[in-house]
Amino acid sequence: MWPLYAAGFTTAFGAHGIAANLGGHARGTVTSLLVLGGLLALYDGAEVLLKPVFGTLADRIGARPVLLGGLVAFAAASTLYVVADSPGWLWAARLGQGAAASAFSPSASALVARLNPAAKHGRAFGSYGFYKSIGYTLGPLLGGVLVWAGGLRLLFAVLAVLGAAVAVWAALAVPVVPPLPKARQTVLDLARRLADPSFLVPTSALAAATAALSVGVGFLPVSGRAAGLGTVATGAAVSVLAACAAVVQPRAGRALDHGRLTTRTGITAGLLLTAAGMGCATLPGLTGILLGAALIGAGTGLITPLGFAALAASTPAERLGQTMGAAELGRELGDAGGPLLVATVASLTTLTHGYAVLGALLALGPVLTLGRRRLAGG
Repeated sequence: MWPLYAAGFTTAFGAHGIAANLGGHARGTVTSLLVLGGLLALYDGAEVLLKPVFGTLADRIGARPVLLGGLVAFAAASTLYVVADSPGWLWAARLGQGAAASAFSPSASALVARLNPAAKHGRAFGSYGFYKSIGYTLGPLLGGVLVWAGGLRLLFAVLAVLGAAVAVWAALAVPVVPPLPKARQTVLDLARRLADPSFLVPTSALAAATAALSVGVGFLPVSGRAAGLGTVATGAAVSVLAACAAVVQPRAGRALDHGRLTTRTGITAGLLLTAAGMGCATLPGLTGILLGAALIGAGTGLITPLGFAALAASTPAERLGQTMGAAELGRELGDAGGPLLVATVASLTTLTHGYAVLGALLALGPVLTLGRRRLAGG
């Protein structure tokens, strides 16, 4: 399992480590905010388009070859910019990294499910999410140190070595998991399966959690600066968010495996906690920012392992790659949609209203579910 956790760390560290340092340390390439936005969108755009494709491929030929191929491609794409330090190659390297992550990220998720019995899925996905959260946390910090020490090329070099090392480790330690025979599936069959509540509910929750996480990381520092706080305080808020998410995920997974928590109860509680965090973010000063960060981190930490465990439990083993790829697509859409929604509302009103609108949407699902249960019971 450890190479799979390392793969999760790699995609998170690569995504945030470079994204956090492009604006300030690639001046010869990033000549405008539009160029910066394009570079940031390349990675996520490739994932949105390709994750379902590679997930389906993992079901067809096996998740292990797709995992290894993606890690090798990630190392090769990172090496591009190390060898040729030019604006064009930076675009190519970033696109290549996103395409490679689209291959090994859903494959790693599928292998986590295949290599663990159903009774241990909660703990397995909780640990996988923990190491991804560590990657998200260390990416901006360690990436900034590397860029300060040797420029953007040093960061790409470290990512190349990391991708290659994890690929070798996975080749040696991850067992061969052959693809399972499966019945022929039409496009209509796929549409029906993806529209089923057993897929749609956990995937929507994962997308909502990712939207809130992205908003917290991106906009809480803005609130801090508006309140007159320094970079240390705003950075601490983001660290609190990531740390809470990292701590809660394995504990939520273990509680699920031991029967102390159900996916429905945990996901509902996670959405309400995250919504409460958005509400706290509307409060002025450091207290509101820290409370918001802690609750958003705890809520998303609850949702993530339980959502993936629910998907693994409801998906035939021969379709795990396709399901995980489609679920990752949902998360990417949440990652982009959450900040876009808050930014749009904030541009028309204030950032406080943006937090409030997202918080209301997060709470809407559990509230509607509770209302339907009461009507059914009455």
